[in-house]
Amino acid sequence: MSRKKVKYMTIKEAADFLKTSISTLRSWDKSKILKARRGKGNAYRLYSITELQKFRESHKRKYNKTKKD
Repeated sequence: MSRKKVKYMTIKEAADFLKTSISTLRSWDKSKILKARRGKGNAYRLYSITELQKFRESHKRKYNKTKKD
């Protein structure tokens, strides 16, 4: 049996990926909207790339806004 290795992003990378601020991600983590995993030994917030993709997909309208002429 092989274990699938999960890839993670830092809070800065996740904020860029979701086009939001770091403070918004901290708020979402606190309110359990988008939970972060904590790094071993340093307690940094780490976000699963898979979870971020799912979150972005479920909130697609926000990320697909286009400018109207």
